[in-house]
Amino acid sequence: MKLWAVLCLALLCVTLHNGSCQQAKRRKDEGQNRIRPGGKRVKVKHPKLKDGGGKSQSLLTQVLDKGHFVRLGQTTTLTPGSIMELRCKGNSIGWLYPPYLDTFNDSRLSIKQTDKYSQLILTSPSAADTGAYSCWVIVCDGNECEKDHERTYESYIYFTDKDNLFVPSAIHFEIVYLRPDRPAVVPCRVSSTQAQVSLHREVPPEEIPTNSSLVTYDPTKGFVLRSPGPELQGVFYCKAVTTSTPQISTKYQLLYVEVPSGPPFVSLEASATFVRGGENLNVTCTVLGEPDMDVSFTWTYPGQDLRPVHIYTSWRLVNRGMHHTTRISQSVMTVEDMETIDFGNYICKAKNQHGETIVTTNVSSK
Repeated sequence: MKLWAVLCLALLCVTLHNGSCQQAKRRKDEGQNRIRPGGKRVKVKHPKLKDGGGKSQSLLTQVLDKGHFVRLGQTTTLTPGSIMELRCKGNSIGWLYPPYLDTFNDSRLSIKQTDKYSQLILTSPSAADTGAYSCWVIVCDGNECEKDHERTYESYIYFTDKDNLFVPSAIHFEIVYLRPDRPAVVPCRVSSTQAQVSLHREVPPEEIPTNSSLVTYDPTKGFVLRSPGPELQGVFYCKAVTTSTPQISTKYQLLYVEVPSGPPFVSLEASATFVRGGENLNVTCTVLGEPDMDVSFTWTYPGQDLRPVHIYTSWRLVNRGMHHTTRISQSVMTVEDMETIDFGNYICKAKNQHGETIVTTNVSSK
């Protein structure tokens, strides 16, 4: 009996020993990719999964101090007054920043390109510098260079200032044009993501309700009016509230426009079609168009380069029809003391961003 018990115990030990050996072997097999040829054991590095955006990690960084950097996300909040230094990797880099820094040729902004990166420095930033900052790699093929859209990085930077919740504007009374075929924006941007902003009509005094379909607010743009109509005409302002006293924005004049986009609609009229020698002649070229669209005029006339003429160009906004606002642009040519060489065809060419229109009128001797 004792002999039988000893045999069973021995058999159990052998079984357990074989199992532990197989487990150790499996562990060794699983871990064999952790052994370098030189015999050194290293950690397994699992591949990182790309984010859902499909875009490589941003190369736009902020320099905190010497040797310390932070990659910028879609939005960044910074403190006014401290020098901002941004870097973008690459030996040929383009930059975009708030346009007024170029408009006023601001000396606080400097950009320097090195062999490995481009550096943008803005000294003494304020709430007015709030906006989109982006960089991109420039690729060249010979003398032709273009922006690499796959390697473009952007961050909207807020310079939060409790005394200036609204991003200051150089214009104290702005005009916003409302068109039936496109959204309009009341550009009251804020310098803090914590600000609660509302849109108000001045007369009659009322707050414009904000909803997800007709009126929305984007702190990087302002109030977006999806389908503006003539009922939104008038003077408006924005109000921002945080934990301190509410602040009021610049005032905005909203004007409704119903002028089709396209090449200029031009009319040409002479003060007289028959003129005696020695008399004066006025020829007026008139364009009706969109209020914020510039028009340029070019003249061709009989005594060109041989006779002196006076040309005066101007424009103004007028109300037409059912509260529609239209821009009238005019160019007036004056010929004094008409001579034989001045009779013939007077041609006006008006051009805008959509195209050009040419009109002609004939002036004869009486």
